[in-house]
Amino acid sequence: MVVRFAWPSLKSVLHVDPIFAATSALPSGAAAPAVAAGPETLPPPFTISALVTETRLDSWLALGLVLAAGLYLYGVHRLRARGDRWPVTRTIFFLGPGLGGIALVTVTGLHAYDTALLSVHMVQHMVLSMVAPIFLALGAPMTLALRTLPQRPRKRLLAIVHSRIARVYSFPLVAFAIFVVNPFVLYFTDLYRYTLEHAWAHELVHAHFIMTGCVFFWPLLGLDPLPGRWPYPARALLMLLSVPFHTVLGLTIMQSSTLFGGDWYPSLRLGWADPWDDQVLAGGILWAGGEFVSVTMLAVLVAQWVRQSEREARRIDRELDRQEARERAAGSPA
Repeated sequence: MVVRFAWPSLKSVLHVDPIFAATSALPSGAAAPAVAAGPETLPPPFTISALVTETRLDSWLALGLVLAAGLYLYGVHRLRARGDRWPVTRTIFFLGPGLGGIALVTVTGLHAYDTALLSVHMVQHMVLSMVAPIFLALGAPMTLALRTLPQRPRKRLLAIVHSRIARVYSFPLVAFAIFVVNPFVLYFTDLYRYTLEHAWAHELVHAHFIMTGCVFFWPLLGLDPLPGRWPYPARALLMLLSVPFHTVLGLTIMQSSTLFGGDWYPSLRLGWADPWDDQVLAGGILWAGGEFVSVTMLAVLVAQWVRQSEREARRIDRELDRQEARERAAGSPA
């Protein structure tokens, strides 16, 4: 199987859809289909093999993922070189489901369908805003940076973490409001159609999904030290409150009598996909996937809570043992 990278100049030479090629012959002033992107962006019928053949390695996001992975691994190497320990699970979480999850939906061939199928866009939405940020937080990159950076950059990072802006956006209620409101603003306004028509806006939405997920999940599940972090019972309650949101949004999309994006998807005239059926599938993905991820992460939070309670109990036991030893020593004859 030959991997076909999505270089625009190459695809425009090798693939021209006849339906869209016909638009070049339209008379002057005639209305063209509402597809801002060129015909070279139309993907072939969705198959598993297309995830490989439509792989793209020329995006800014791919470069950012490689850079982030390199910096993380360099930090781990520096720790081990000086004899310090870094949990392997953190590295696996950060590089695997974290950065790897982002790459799976933005660098592989799946990206070729994110403006052609609403269901694929919803998969991206789920991974970028709910799955990848959780594992990035569990990788504790901030802790790694604070343990490996020189003194001046470390002070700057601490200043950013403890800044007023960081405190406001990382406050759980603010992060929860952003996490819940953003999808409704995107899908129920003309903003979503705008992101379909402009590639730069669509890429910006991807980055926004990642940032929104990090802002929400980092204070709840992250292992990095953050100022003003809530106790575990309050965090569990907030996580529980986020579950119905995906149900409401998913069911609304499934039952909607209008197509999201207006006439964008019908104008593509994909003979192998029906926009209405795909929209129902997209809502189902958001509904079922959102509930599964939320409940799973609630279980992870409870497990962290139990481990923290066990550590606190062991600390109290050690302190009581030391206090008892001091009392025995004080009561013994000289």
